[in-house]
Amino acid sequence: MPKQDRDTEQALLRLADISPSVRLRAALEAGTAPDPRFVDKLVERCAVEPEFYVRDMLTWALTRHPSSVTLPALLHEVRSERARARSQALHTLSKIGDRQAWPAITRALLSDADDEVARSAWRAAVVLVPEGEEPRLATALATQLGRGERETQLSLSRALIALGEVITPPLRAATANPDPLVRRHAIATERLLRDPDAGFEFAIEEAKRIVVLGRTSQG
Repeated sequence: MPKQDRDTEQALLRLADISPSVRLRAALEAGTAPDPRFVDKLVERCAVEPEFYVRDMLTWALTRHPSSVTLPALLHEVRSERARARSQALHTLSKIGDRQAWPAITRALLSDADDEVARSAWRAAVVLVPEGEEPRLATALATQLGRGERETQLSLSRALIALGEVITPPLRAATANPDPLVRRHAIATERLLRDPDAGFEFAIEEAKRIVVLGRTSQG
């Protein structure tokens, strides 16, 4: 076996080493000297890598390769049965930013039962959405208002706000939703759109008061 092939094989083996620091260095090397032979193994490792900082380096390594090579493998992963595989593939697609990946951002991913997958899908969608598709995306994202804990709600608000004024109609519609959690989240997001410096906690607390006062006045 030629030395170059042996070096490549050894580098790929290090991506699965028991030591996180070895895996980190292997991912760094794979991105420093891009080689199409690394791509499939980098994508496979993303799906099972337990350490966040190693996953982040794996993503960086993939962004260093041509998107014509990385996209097919990543688009296959977003359909994986494993949540981490879907989430990391979506995260990597958002970092690559190639809008050819847009058709893979389905409603099923935007409403994925796994919060981390959904958050990754929201971020990727905002980056990849083609011009003119923003209103439709805003409507799809608004269906997730009120979902999850603070981190998930903040992620959704940020994704919506990144789309700009097109989110106003679906947010206004959501303020009339019978679910108080949806109304509160919509009101808070609308406040942050108008005043980005308000802070999410302040916007949520203000929205809680508005929802409670609205219920009282109706009662």
